[in-house]
Amino acid sequence: MHSTKYIVGFVAILTTVVAVVLSILFSSWEGQSKLNEAIFNKRAILSSITDYLDENPKDMLETEVLRIFNEDVEQIALNMDGEILTPEQIIESGYKGGRAEDIDMKKEKKKDEAERIFPLYVYSSKNDGNVYIVSVRGNGLWDEIWGNIALKSDFSTVVGANFDHKGETPGLGAEIKDNPAFPAAFKGKSFMSADGEYVGVDVVKNGSKGSPHKIDGISGATVTGVGVAEMLIRGVKYYQPYFNTIKSSQGKKLGMLNNK
Repeated sequence: MHSTKYIVGFVAILTTVVAVVLSILFSSWEGQSKLNEAIFNKRAILSSITDYLDENPKDMLETEVLRIFNEDVEQIALNMDGEILTPEQIIESGYKGGRAEDIDMKKEKKKDEAERIFPLYVYSSKNDGNVYIVSVRGNGLWDEIWGNIALKSDFSTVVGANFDHKGETPGLGAEIKDNPAFPAAFKGKSFMSADGEYVGVDVVKNGSKGSPHKIDGISGATVTGVGVAEMLIRGVKYYQPYFNTIKSSQGKKLGMLNNK
C-alpha cells in the first residue's frame, strides 16, 4: 500500500501534467477560435446585405467571407458625437485590434452612453452606391438581443437586416432569428419621416399595413417585439450625428457645384 506522501506526490505530478497539456491545447486552439468567431461575426454583418451579394453569406466559404469583408467593406468606429476614431483611440477604449470589428457591443452597452463607441461598416455596392451597416443591441424577453441594419445612402431606407439572441423562446421570440420573414419585413422601411424627422421603425401588432415606419410583430412574442423596436429606435439614432455630418458635407459639395 502506498504511503500518503507517495499519493500526494503522484496527484501533484498528475495535476501539473494535465495543467500543462490543457495550457498547450488552449494556446493552440485560441488562434483558430478567435478566427472562427471573427468569421461568424462577419457572416452576420454580411447577412444584412444579402441582396447585394451573389451568394448568401451563410453558404459562403470562409475565404469568400473574408475576401468580401476585406475588399468591399470599409470599417469605421464612431463616438457618441459622430466623430471617426483612430485605431489608437479604439485601442484606448479597450480593443487591442484597433478596428471597428473588434468593438464588443455587449461591453459598450454596459458603459455610460457618453463613453460608448460604435462600429459602422460601409459596403461599396456596384449599382446602389454605399450601403451603411449599423450594429444594434438591446433586451428581449429573457436576455439580450442584437442585430445589424443595412441602410441605403439616404441613411434612412432599410435594405436588409439580421437579428440574433441569447435566450428567446423557440417558436416565439427566437423567430427574430429563425424565421427569415421577420428581418425581411424591414426591407424598404424608413427611419426618417417625409419631413426629415427621425422616427425609427416600430414593431406593432397587426398594424403595419401601408406604413413605412412599422412592421408586424411575431404572434405570441410581444415583449421580444417591443425589445426589437426599442433597440432599433435607440440604436440607429446613435449613428445620426455621423450621418448628419455626411449629409452636411454632401450639401456643401452640391452647393459648390451649383455655383460654378
